[in-house]
Amino acid sequence: MPPYSRDWGETGPCEVLAEGARRLMIEIEPAAASPGALVLFRMKPRAIAKHVGLITSTVTFIHAYGRLGVIEQPLSEAWRRRIAFAFLFPQR
Repeated sequence: MPPYSRDWGETGPCEVLAEGARRLMIEIEPAAASPGALVLFRMKPRAIAKHVGLITSTVTFIHAYGRLGVIEQPLSEAWRRRIAFAFLFPQR
């Protein structure tokens, strides 16, 4: 996948991160995302989904912030609303 800018409001016709995930993972409906699912967040309306998290329980997820590093925090309703895509890892 090509690099993308750090602009959370970037718009465009191509969901680069989601398209890359589709090649390797199993896409599911965002509402069906449960522990173990990889989720892609759209940080602003109509922007490209560029933030990634991993759901760790029914109420938490792991993601990374530039200044804070990798953290686990509540999967609040505000975060749930931002989920644009969800994927499962294929079984081996």
